[in-house]
Amino acid sequence: MTFRARARVLDADDMARVVKRISHEILERNKGSSGLALVGVRTRGVFLARRFARTIAEIEGGNVPVGELDVAFYRDDIGMRPAANVGVTEIPFDINDKKVVIVDDVLYTGRTTRAAMDALMDFGRPRVIQLAVMVDRGHRELPVKADYVGKNIPTSGNERVKVSLSEVDGSDMVEVGEEVSE
Repeated sequence: MTFRARARVLDADDMARVVKRISHEILERNKGSSGLALVGVRTRGVFLARRFARTIAEIEGGNVPVGELDVAFYRDDIGMRPAANVGVTEIPFDINDKKVVIVDDVLYTGRTTRAAMDALMDFGRPRVIQLAVMVDRGHRELPVKADYVGKNIPTSGNERVKVSLSEVDGSDMVEVGEEVSE
């Protein structure tokens, strides 16, 4: 299957503004960066979390720890979808009593977020868990709502939202399109 873009919704400049805005929102809601940690959902959520951490450091000074979370074994739809490549989970800091922001690229059904919360709880008990996403496309199957959203993009069930990041894909953009057979 190949992704065929129908529309570009965000370009690199738009995405940079979103990262800056969400970083400010995270700091405002949490009254600064003290006790804050970011955990990115593999793969693109990790790079977004690192961008938020760099921007928060530029705004506030200091470093916000960033972890990587692979949720493959925590998903409730194993066997219903193609096998995912299992990646590394690395949270090299104590999350107990921390304000943890889970970072992902797209919020869709809520199942990845549920899996991320389950996986995170294996590492401790955060004071609070928040969710930051680049895109919220609706179509929730679970009662999950993002605390920080870059862009709401209403989509139909057969459309796909693709977030491209320079660290993974060579460029920054968000596109809406469809999967087509080659």
